[in-house]
Amino acid sequence: MNSSGGLQRTIGLPQAVALYIGAVLGSGILIVPGLAAEIAGPASLLAWGLMALLIFPLAWSMGLLSAQYPNAGGVSHFVTLAYGRRAGTLTGWFFLMSVPIGAPVAALTGAGYMTAALGWGEQAKIAIAAGMLVLALLVNYVGMKIAGQLQLIVVLAILAVLILAIAGAQPHIQAGNLTPFLPHGWVSVGQAAAILFWCFIGWEAVSHLSEEFQEPKKAAIQGVTAAALIVGVLYFLTAFAVVGTGSYRGAASDASLVWVILRLLGPAGAWISGITGIFICTATIIAYAGASSRLAYALAREGEAPRWMGGLSARFGTPTGGLGFLAITAAAVLTLYGSGAVSLAELIQFPNATFILTYLGGCAAGMKLLRGSRWGKRVSTLSFACTLTVFPFVGWAMLYPIVIVLVYWLVSRVRAAKASRSRSASQAS
Repeated sequence: MNSSGGLQRTIGLPQAVALYIGAVLGSGILIVPGLAAEIAGPASLLAWGLMALLIFPLAWSMGLLSAQYPNAGGVSHFVTLAYGRRAGTLTGWFFLMSVPIGAPVAALTGAGYMTAALGWGEQAKIAIAAGMLVLALLVNYVGMKIAGQLQLIVVLAILAVLILAIAGAQPHIQAGNLTPFLPHGWVSVGQAAAILFWCFIGWEAVSHLSEEFQEPKKAAIQGVTAAALIVGVLYFLTAFAVVGTGSYRGAASDASLVWVILRLLGPAGAWISGITGIFICTATIIAYAGASSRLAYALAREGEAPRWMGGLSARFGTPTGGLGFLAITAAAVLTLYGSGAVSLAELIQFPNATFILTYLGGCAAGMKLLRGSRWGKRVSTLSFACTLTVFPFVGWAMLYPIVIVLVYWLVSRVRAAKASRSRSASQAS
């Protein structure tokens, strides 16, 4: 148990590494290498190399904060310590309202790989997505010890398939596919790098699980470093396999890696690529479901969320209130998608701005809280600058956090008015 008598410390270093990898290594690895190559050609490898280096400050800023200030509130807690309760609460709600949309999107993306590979229909896609969400919620319900162990198995399976695809692609790599190296100019490399940025975030999610690390400093710093190294190398080698084989030219750019697997394994590759897509997205959902449910628990503990969201399982000590909130909201999002009221492309846009604002808040907190660490302040500043550069490109998605701010302001005013009336009544009596 931790000092608060709530969440249990059950996450060891191997599980922490798996959770970090699962949170970052999302569906992007299946589609982004081809899309980036389509934009910049072989020169997209320069963008991958640059982002593989920038992944370390992005990861370390969150890892150092988690090591020094382990708390289920994660980034929200860091911002509260640095800039006050109101800023921290808003940051928390930005993240909390991102996952109920982001998790179904990830589930539908993973299910989409399977149904596309096997020729199944839309109803099968929704059913598989719902199953992935239920599995992630159940895994988090029974506890992070089991969730971490399962995540470790899932991540190892993902790594095995990707390494097989990378190795199998080597005989098909030709020097001719690397020329012309810069077909669309240097600007295209920058455009590719902007897309790649989304493949390298996710470190902030595991910060919400830091209160359950057995050894926070060891699990956070060593875990995030190992995960960043593995993810960076894996992304670059995957991109090199896609570019070197020219698969993004011979197939749809958003299915280039799947094409590599199909060419390597034949008909069985359809099942392998489909299952790999499900595994990758399920790993991400498990990490983010764990993060958001812990955040809901932390906000309720501080009186910044409804009391029922702070409920804990008597048997497993897990945040049932937060998991219930995620289950209800995710079911609503899936229902809207299934009814045709909203498309997957539209859903993807909503959490973009809130995820970036959450990350900006964490990096800004690191700039202040890690002043005693020369490298801590530097990596936080660099991460803040990189993330801020991307924010203007979210477009109309900025409306979503604006709505959250307005709702938070209204609720705060109502609560303040009630508290004032209660004080007046108490004084009158």
